[in-house]
Amino acid sequence: MRGSGEMGERQKMLVLYATQTGNAQDVAERVGREAARHHFKPVVESMHLYDANELPQESVVVFVVSTTGQGEPPQSMRAFWRSLLRKSLGHRWLESILFAVFGLGDSGYQKYNVTGKKLDRRLLDLGGQAVVPRGLGDDQHPSGFEAGLDPWLAELWVALRQHVPLPAGLEDRRPDETGNIILDPPKYRVTYYDSRAPESNLAAMRERPKTDIVERWVEHGRARAMVDSAGNPFGNAREHNSNSTGYGPPSMPVFAKLLTNSRITSEDHDQDVRHIELELGSSIELELGSSGTRYVPGDILTLLPCQNHASIDKFLSRCGLDGDTFVTVEAANSDVCTLTQAVDVEFTSEKTVVSLRTIVEALMDIDSASPRRYFFEVMSHFAEAEHEKERLQYFSTPEGRDDLYRYNQRERRTVLEVLEDFSSVQLPFEWLLQTVPRLQQRSFSISSSPLAHPNEAHLTVAVVEWTTPFKRKRRGLCSSWLASLDPKQGKVFLPVWFTKGAISLPSPSVPLILVGPGTGCAPFRSFIQERIALSNKGEAVAPVLFFFGCRYKSKDFLYRADWSAWSKGQNVLSVEVGGDFFVAFSRDQLEKIYVQHKITEQGEKVLQMMQSGAAIYVAGSADKMPADVLSAFESVIAKETGWPQDSVSKYLRDLERKGRYVVEAWS
Repeated sequence: MRGSGEMGERQKMLVLYATQTGNAQDVAERVGREAARHHFKPVVESMHLYDANELPQESVVVFVVSTTGQGEPPQSMRAFWRSLLRKSLGHRWLESILFAVFGLGDSGYQKYNVTGKKLDRRLLDLGGQAVVPRGLGDDQHPSGFEAGLDPWLAELWVALRQHVPLPAGLEDRRPDETGNIILDPPKYRVTYYDSRAPESNLAAMRERPKTDIVERWVEHGRARAMVDSAGNPFGNAREHNSNSTGYGPPSMPVFAKLLTNSRITSEDHDQDVRHIELELGSSIELELGSSGTRYVPGDILTLLPCQNHASIDKFLSRCGLDGDTFVTVEAANSDVCTLTQAVDVEFTSEKTVVSLRTIVEALMDIDSASPRRYFFEVMSHFAEAEHEKERLQYFSTPEGRDDLYRYNQRERRTVLEVLEDFSSVQLPFEWLLQTVPRLQQRSFSISSSPLAHPNEAHLTVAVVEWTTPFKRKRRGLCSSWLASLDPKQGKVFLPVWFTKGAISLPSPSVPLILVGPGTGCAPFRSFIQERIALSNKGEAVAPVLFFFGCRYKSKDFLYRADWSAWSKGQNVLSVEVGGDFFVAFSRDQLEKIYVQHKITEQGEKVLQMMQSGAAIYVAGSADKMPADVLSAFESVIAKETGWPQDSVSKYLRDLERKGRYVVEAWS
């Protein structure tokens, strides 16, 4: 048994998480809250801030990890994972620790929750003792990932007590007089300043940059830095970054000028797809002493969307907040719940102050993301109307989980909508800041080649629209915002930065088989442009087979003129050089035809290209397409070679391991 159980002594519990969208961080913080209620001493930390070499010194560790893309760990986990895979680590390296793993994934992907599964096996290999079997949360479950989380956590606390005795004289839960779990202390302390103070007194409001876009970015960056440094609700002394991934917005991105924003689907088509062209190294960049940022085919362009100003005004009004009030955000005392009221405090040169409006704009997704369950739990403590309090308390329980999922996640209700539904709730800003989902950056595959379009980056953006089960119309925050931008109405600049994608263009001598239905064609437009540009310079390039898919030839045949031009003469899609272009129109006939059907039809040509050393790249929707395409390749190989199924599967696994079968898919 671990721990002595003496009065007042609490066992430390380390909770490590790796997240891409914030779900794993949310689960980790819930584990931390419940651990404190069970009288553990929790330390919650992102994996990118933790040195894996220190693991053998820990006693109890809970890991919460997401699986991204087609089975990759989040970026914040990759260095940690490489450390665990070192061959020098023995089978007894972690024999002193108790551990538990909870994975978050989506069973719609081929490699469901593979990160959590691999981590669990590796920890066992290194001698760790699993407290409970690994838990797996599935976004596809009718109740979301919490359907797996609730029973797993209940089992975890029971199992841990068999190893770590409860300190004498304490009970495992801390109910209030009504029998409900009391509200945890907030992790932030907010100090309010008189908004009428002259700007000359605001030491943090330094000389303003020359352009509005830079000024806004700097102010938003200061807000993010202040809140991130305020930190961790569980007393970790390490530098804390609430961005959670460790790969958040840079201090100074590229300020790209919008050149073109045109619809490339027909006006009568129900899907609005945009072709966007951005100029890099703009006049703003030159003023800042930067010459722009280079990218290569396969890279990702990332940006933070701008929230609707009317929605921000509505949120501030609903919450009784003056957006022009300046505040500081600091770490609260973890032992005492202190809610600072608005006071008239003088500014000092040591303080970093930002307006409430800036914090909401920069950090808080108030009109796009659905709040998490803890938001409803906190709201229940501030509800004045009894019927609202009862409903919120019910939503906060495992028994109310399914009803909450139907009300909240399935309808994609926003924070603003939930606050309007529960009108008697007035949350202090400390709690809003802690529980409102963070505004997430969005990433897009770049659809241009820097050789073909120097100092530019092109995007292919589908405007996201859908109808909820209760027939409510929804639009994606970022895609709708991008679609609304009009360079004809004046200069428009976007702060952007570049990251590596899952796919990258191999050597020009490697033949390519590309499968990219819909906007999945974006990275392959970049690939083909790059090879044509190299060919025009006199370099030898290998041919390309490209399988594209859309619904209607007349409505959403994206970049039709490009594919046609690049299929002629000596271009890489031309039959004359060994390439080809195939398109599947799924709705132009009674029987639906998809890219996988075209692959099967062209089986002989596909296998010849594979046998010549081709690399296969698949991009597009993560729903069923990647699995269907893989099955098509399996069918082609089996039919053309006569190999048994196990040999075909092994062949494709080998290609994947060698980086010659790569999938980049998104929900």
